[in-house]
Amino acid sequence: MVSRISVAVALCAALVGGVVLYGYSQSPASAVYAAKKDGKPGGRGGTHGFGPASLSAKSTADLTGWAKDRLTLEKQRRAHTLVIHSANPGSAGGGSVRGASVRTPDGPVAGTTAGFVRAASAGGGVSQARAVRGVAAPDAVAPAGGNAVKSASLAGSPPRAKESLALPAAGIPVGGSSSALVLYDTTGPYGQLGELYAMAAANLAGHFGSVTAKPVSAYTSGMTEQYTATYYIGSTYYGGTVPDAVPAALYQDVLTTSHPVTWIGDNIWNLANAAGVTKFQQTYGWDPTNSYFASNGSVGSITQVTYKGRQLTRKIPAGQDGGVLHPAILTGPGYPQVTALAQALDSSTGTTFPWALRSGNLTYVGEIPFAYVSENDRVVAFEDLLFDGLAPATPQRHRAFVRLEDISPKSSPSDLRACADYLFSQHITYGINVIPEYTDPNGYYNNGTPETVTLAQAPDVVSALRYMLAHGAVLMNHGLTHQYRNVNNPYTGVTGDDFEFFLSHIDASNNVVLDGPPPEDSALWAQTRVTSALALFQAAGLPRPTLWTTPHYAASAADYGVIGQNYGARLERSLYYAGTLSGGTVDATRYIGEFFPYAVKDVYGTTVLPENLGNYEPLPYNNHPARLPADLIASAQANLAVRDGVASFFYHPYYGTTALQQIVSGIQGLGYTFVGPTDLAQ
Repeated sequence: MVSRISVAVALCAALVGGVVLYGYSQSPASAVYAAKKDGKPGGRGGTHGFGPASLSAKSTADLTGWAKDRLTLEKQRRAHTLVIHSANPGSAGGGSVRGASVRTPDGPVAGTTAGFVRAASAGGGVSQARAVRGVAAPDAVAPAGGNAVKSASLAGSPPRAKESLALPAAGIPVGGSSSALVLYDTTGPYGQLGELYAMAAANLAGHFGSVTAKPVSAYTSGMTEQYTATYYIGSTYYGGTVPDAVPAALYQDVLTTSHPVTWIGDNIWNLANAAGVTKFQQTYGWDPTNSYFASNGSVGSITQVTYKGRQLTRKIPAGQDGGVLHPAILTGPGYPQVTALAQALDSSTGTTFPWALRSGNLTYVGEIPFAYVSENDRVVAFEDLLFDGLAPATPQRHRAFVRLEDISPKSSPSDLRACADYLFSQHITYGINVIPEYTDPNGYYNNGTPETVTLAQAPDVVSALRYMLAHGAVLMNHGLTHQYRNVNNPYTGVTGDDFEFFLSHIDASNNVVLDGPPPEDSALWAQTRVTSALALFQAAGLPRPTLWTTPHYAASAADYGVIGQNYGARLERSLYYAGTLSGGTVDATRYIGEFFPYAVKDVYGTTVLPENLGNYEPLPYNNHPARLPADLIASAQANLAVRDGVASFFYHPYYGTTALQQIVSGIQGLGYTFVGPTDLAQ
């Protein structure tokens, strides 16, 4: 049940081998935490989500090293001492990039029914050294290695090590007819970050149609012509001991294709050098070779991005901020106009500069916006910019959705009916997330006496659920028990309070830390819990839910595969694991968390419906402030920047209807129209 999430996982967690969640239920000291409503547990409210870094503990630690190394290489590039070797497979000898002919053994692959294709990196051949503007000529040629492997389609289940997967897609159809090519870096000491960022981009592109994700080294000549738009995520700052893995063919094709290309982050200066700096300047109107992340020796304090008149936040802690590229825009005769799409603000100096810009077919985004995100974050700008390349004719449309959370056999029927009556009076279709078995294995809320109640044993609650279904509700499944065994995970061991598919604890600083999947985690274990949950709905005479929300938004790749095989869609924020795109062994210690402003087909092959505002939480908890109606409404306002976006939140019925009415009316006042969950995929 976690939601204030900033998309993922936190920084201090690296010290304890886990992940600090950005938001959860109330802290153990909270009065509400131990309170009961109508003599029954109120549940652990809390926001669902991951920590502010958006990454697992290991990947957050990688981010620290990445930022440090990046700024070291930046200083060398600025001083014209950076040496860049080319790792283009199949090329030999020195010379400029323009003169290289590159073709990898892995050709373009068509999209699958799931909408996703993954391709592993191609390597081999002789690396090529070159001198480029702003860097020094190398003294020696650095070797490059690796073996080409076949492309494999990705859908349905998470990949197994060294196996090709071609599984059918599950779920409610989503997406249009566009096709996206996502290219990402894999080399260097922090190359693993590239795949995580690529999954984040590929998931978003899955809203628009089919997506192919490849290591950039696997790019072959002409591939930009085979896709509606191409996206390169530059997460490895090439230079020194890390050869440039971008094939000369990509540099050439960016300059010649008429299809949209979006370049994100690093190595745009290598593109300019490959083209010839003067030609690049005359074609695009700016000079990447004279553009830097640390323009004055420091990345500054960039805290805000303004996009379409919306002020979006940017909050990255010192030591992990690699900066935003300050583009050197050229003006005067001979230079085309450059359009600044979004403006970054350096609050340390008060200066602004383009965060994203466009000239001709080339869009450039000055940073990878997937780490340290929140509901009001600059990632919203990127989520909307995807429309420009993949669905530019999309009209403005702003929809909203609400789901009622943590409904169990111990919920108050009067609370459920009150919420149903209000939403029905507003003609709002809404979701009800139901946990079919309540358990308090240690008697935490029952004076030390263990207690377990199923839906069939709670006829008053079932009657209230039927009432809700007759008054606009759509039934959703929220786990089997929403807790794990008889242990505090991390709170009480009681339904609604704890994780079910992930282990966690609270550290000495009162942060919730994710520890990873439980030892018995497997597809069979997850399927057993899903089967048991569905049987309990049937035993209570309720319809089979076709939508799922993972308790506290955390599960393993195997679990997500099982969920996709049993439900039409997930409505949640999710974790995405290293190894998913590459087809290697899934690494449960490296992942990225993500939430969406619209429905997507994700890299697991499942339709994911959006939850992007979080939830009402009147008290602070686990070092995070309360989240009040005004906060959710402000997030909805920020998300108006997405031209066809959704403002989706969840609410606990035990809080009554006053705050619910404030949130709903506030979101409607912004111009949003509430719709049902299955409408979100359209």
